[in-house]
Amino acid sequence: MKKVTKTAKKNISPQKTKQSKFIFVVGGVMSGVGKGITSSSIALILQARGLNVTALKVDPYINVDAGTMNPTEHGECFVLHDGLETDQDMGNYERFLNVDLPSVNYMTTGSVYQSVIRKERNLEYKGKTVEVVPDIPLEVIARIKTAAQLADADVTLIEVGGTVGEYQNVLFLEAVRMMKGEMPENVAVVMVSYLPVPGSIGEMKTKPTQTAVRTLNNAGVFADVIIARSPVGVDQKRKEKISRFCNVKIENVISAPDVPSIYDIPLNFEKDNLSTRLCELLNLQHSKTSDLRGWKQFVAHSKNGRDTVKIAVVGKYLTSGDFVLSDVYISVIEAIKYSTYKLGLKPIIEYRSSLEFEDGKKLSDLKKYDGVLVPGGFGKTGIEGKLKVIEYVRKNKIPYFGICYGMQLAVLEYARNVLKLKDASTEEINPKAADLVVGIMPEQREKIAKSDMGGTMRLGAYVAKLKPKSQAALAYKSAEVTERHRHRYEINPDYIEAIEKAGMVFSGTSPDGRLMEIVELPKIDHPFFVGTQFHPELMARPLRPHPLFTAFVRASYESKA
Repeated sequence: MKKVTKTAKKNISPQKTKQSKFIFVVGGVMSGVGKGITSSSIALILQARGLNVTALKVDPYINVDAGTMNPTEHGECFVLHDGLETDQDMGNYERFLNVDLPSVNYMTTGSVYQSVIRKERNLEYKGKTVEVVPDIPLEVIARIKTAAQLADADVTLIEVGGTVGEYQNVLFLEAVRMMKGEMPENVAVVMVSYLPVPGSIGEMKTKPTQTAVRTLNNAGVFADVIIARSPVGVDQKRKEKISRFCNVKIENVISAPDVPSIYDIPLNFEKDNLSTRLCELLNLQHSKTSDLRGWKQFVAHSKNGRDTVKIAVVGKYLTSGDFVLSDVYISVIEAIKYSTYKLGLKPIIEYRSSLEFEDGKKLSDLKKYDGVLVPGGFGKTGIEGKLKVIEYVRKNKIPYFGICYGMQLAVLEYARNVLKLKDASTEEINPKAADLVVGIMPEQREKIAKSDMGGTMRLGAYVAKLKPKSQAALAYKSAEVTERHRHRYEINPDYIEAIEKAGMVFSGTSPDGRLMEIVELPKIDHPFFVGTQFHPELMARPLRPHPLFTAFVRASYESKA
């Protein structure tokens, strides 16, 4: 196993940080208002001005990282190149900026407290009394400055999770206040707030935003820019009202109406000259013109597909009460889109719960899809439904892409139905099965026994070698690739020879040949049947679609009935 750490942590003193500029993004009125996409969009439009930009996420959770959070409550866990499990907004930053971000760019309340307590135990505070204030905010500030220095950033975007007024993020707002006091010329605050248009009234209301701004002011923090989120564009009268009562210049009230695609948002911001306003606020030396040509071309392609391709994403984490929670698989969904746009097509993506296929009655529904993707996951729930789906698409030659658990289950289904190992299973589902085709990685067994679960999986970027002329090698156009992982279980090497004799090919392995990274069926037997142990969706970018997703979408389109 060769792990790749492109962005290794360094012990850098924050006092040596170059004079970076800092933009904090906070949210008002309600959660889910779009702070992550706003931060990503601001980062992009400043990058388009020729500035070196990095982005951070501050999450107000006691969890040390996002790896132990339930995806149906928190959404996708995004894994960075160096292995940290983070919030899905880190994925947005990487996709918009087209960069790999280091783990120092993500922090939670839990990780900050853990660090302060560790330092106290190591006598790094030299015997002084350690207090919540100022020591927790100072730790936050040190991390922000370290991230800025590591990136050699002209501008550092920091998204503060949660909504102003919540107890959870008050210490992070204190860090904002302290930084603003320390370097007032180099810190700007952007509030993303919501302006509702109640149906029974029919008028856009600014009062919730006024209240949110005053709540922010009570923390000693004052907004320089207000991003006015709303169902429709904000008119001049409402801008004047917000400017007057929130003490923000009217040109710094930016309209952010609902749009068909998140990728339109940076272009809409530039219509209101947001990058110019921020550069003026922070006295940033920048290019006179904004170079968003590549982004504009991508957005145009996303709207001008010549034909459609219909993909089913069959997962187990798709419901939250009465609602479909697609954020659980957001990187997968966006990766499908990028490859579809590259091929000049329009994606139709439907979410199907694996539970609905367990009795086998709805399997024929899969015929209406051009391709089927089974993403990663954990545990027993919905697994029999996934196995039935995989068997159906294999036999009916519907293009299939399995990721992580989706690869393991593809091998398991093949062992049961082709090798006739009827008791074949994965150790995760049935550790007492006669044929454990998928087993726990040896280094993980002791961790599970000790309930040492947080941040202990095989995480981050590792190298894989590809079999020449395989579908994987043809897609990548390379003999070696680096991809990000998040798993505890692996294909049992005791069964590899029998599986390959039956016709399945392990086309990607770790450099030492011990771990199976990619499995596929030969193209002569199936138009596209590929599974990866890693998570290729984490490396897909709007301007750099992932080659395996592109190969999957192409095969799906070519196999249309």
